[in-house]
Amino acid sequence: MTVNEDIFDRWKDREQTAEAMIPIIGRLQREKDLTILLHSRSLMNKSAVSILKIHRFARQIEGEELSVAQTMPFLEAIAGLDVRAAKIDLALLLKAYRDAGEPEDIPGFTAGALVGATGADRKAPGPQDVVLYGFGRIGRLVARLLIEKTGSGNGLRLRAVVVRKGGDGDLAKRASLLRRDSIHGQFNGSITVDDERNVIIANGNEIQVIYSNDPSEIDYTSYGIDDAILIDNTGKWRDREGLSLHLRPGVKKVLLTAPGKGDVPNIVHGVNHLETDLEEKILSCASCTTNAIVPPLKAMEDEFGITRGHVETVHSFTNDQNLLDNYHKADRRGRSAPLNLVITETGAASAVAKVLPDLNAKITGNSIRVPTPDVSIAILSLQLQRETTREEVLEHLRKVSLVGPLARCLDYTQANDAVSTDFVGARAASIVDGNAAIVDGDSAILYVWYDNEFGYSCQVLRIVQYISGVEYPTFPQV
Repeated sequence: MTVNEDIFDRWKDREQTAEAMIPIIGRLQREKDLTILLHSRSLMNKSAVSILKIHRFARQIEGEELSVAQTMPFLEAIAGLDVRAAKIDLALLLKAYRDAGEPEDIPGFTAGALVGATGADRKAPGPQDVVLYGFGRIGRLVARLLIEKTGSGNGLRLRAVVVRKGGDGDLAKRASLLRRDSIHGQFNGSITVDDERNVIIANGNEIQVIYSNDPSEIDYTSYGIDDAILIDNTGKWRDREGLSLHLRPGVKKVLLTAPGKGDVPNIVHGVNHLETDLEEKILSCASCTTNAIVPPLKAMEDEFGITRGHVETVHSFTNDQNLLDNYHKADRRGRSAPLNLVITETGAASAVAKVLPDLNAKITGNSIRVPTPDVSIAILSLQLQRETTREEVLEHLRKVSLVGPLARCLDYTQANDAVSTDFVGARAASIVDGNAAIVDGDSAILYVWYDNEFGYSCQVLRIVQYISGVEYPTFPQV
């Protein structure tokens, strides 16, 4: 056998193991509300190759590649346990196994580490109705994520979408926009429409389309919707008074996918979501840029301290801009988005103070809109409270992207040739580009990529999971 044949055979063995993991992961999700993770990255609905790539990611971060041969025995052991409504991280489990001295009985170790912590009688709180008010870029991506995470049916359940009727064939056009996306590709599944009932059926989920021009006119209970969380994707109302119009029969909370004004709390999952008053009825997920810059700012503040900073975002154009020069209420956004670099303001810097009130550093910011349809980059120029090295900064950012409260929203890459399209569909709120970082004494310049559509939509969903009680704990805990 040649060396190349040996490499290929080992690849086939790993691929076969990854393929065997897929039905176990799916069954655990559907039957037990268990989400299987690897370094905070979900393995649900992943192909065999994707599962292998997620395992390989650990080598990029830790210098050692995790093997499916190592994690498969733990997955099989979990499948035999009466553990429910939780997230289990195979990488953390393997580490705990090694730290415990590598006992021979993996199933016994797994049971002791998990059942003792979670309780075998833990159950999901039941289905949580969700309504989308607006069905644009963010609305449709959040819809995809909600449908993807239906699982056992005990979690989030997309019940309705509220839009203004656009004319004949409106329902079919809405369904088509959900089915195909020029940036994010085909919907993963089946979509049909029921014209008589104004219903879109996506992977077995019936989504009622409600046509309305005024939120105060809708009685959601008439559609069988109760205690729903309504996600406002329009940005039309951003203060408490306007958003309170959504608090109609059948709706208990309103979540805005734009920066909230006045006393509306701005929440960034992983940073300040645990401080959220769960009795609060009006909340904001802040902006995509705020979600991108706050996690690395938090990570840097915690370890090095920040004296002051400036954020410059290079942001893809959005629907707020014009295709060709035309009137716009903003000074420069009226100029053609596909033809120009457009300097514009960003409220993300001022929003930092709302999300990180303990950060005393002054943060300024500006933005340049560029002719790309998705994925942006933030450049953080930071003056630190102490001198450090590039190696120390990057090692710290690598670690917090793997373990801890920022692991789901902050990611890290060391790719030498990374460009914006590589991050289309990235689920983290921000991805630190390690090779682009510049550190000199107490000065650090970080380049942070973010999918301003999909990554932000994932953050929105995480907030919905948290405030509804279906964001299950991760085990083993560290």
